Amino acid sequence: MLEIIKEPWPWYVAGPLIGLTVPALLILGNKSFGISSSLRHICAACVPANIGFFKYDWKKELWNLFFVFGIFLGGIIASHFLINSGEMSVNPALKTELATYGITDYSNLVPVQLMNFASLLTLRGFIMMVVGGFLVGFGTRYAGGCTSGHAIMGLSNLQWPSLVATVCFMVGGFFMANVILPIILSL
Repeated sequence: MLEIIKEPWPWYVAGPLIGLTVPALLILGNKSFGISSSLRHICAACVPANIGFFKYDWKKELWNLFFVFGIFLGGIIASHFLINSGEMSVNPALKTELATYGITDYSNLVPVQLMNFASLLTLRGFIMMVVGGFLVGFGTRYAGGCTSGHAIMGLSNLQWPSLVATVCFMVGGFFMANVILPIILSL
């Protein structure tokens, strides 16, 4: 049983499980699924500033903080007890392409040559981690939610803004992966 948990689950199992969170949240408490709003709740709870954006009853959204904490805790448990010690399975054509950029270590979920503290001090690492993180945060705020909020919850509620946001997420992701990322990796 433990070996089944350690392996990636097929889309036809993981997808419906993720999708079932939407009706579960709606039926159990009329709650919306989304992760990015939890940062706003944390700031409203912890930052005593006189900022209008953070002046609301964040305690009504306490369930969201517990939900995100559960995701965080699950990640810690999985990374300590359910880690697969073998090399990550990567498409051979992708391995060949990434080798031209000096990426050859697949012992972690993200190649070590990309995500480590030493590479943060390089131009490539700074762009990928700091600039990329800023752009994700900016895009989440600009779109009025993250991919989980729009693509999972919003689309299931047939919300037009969520369809537009999800299409933009996908187009931006394809453009990033095929045009911008090779330029960044060649730095």
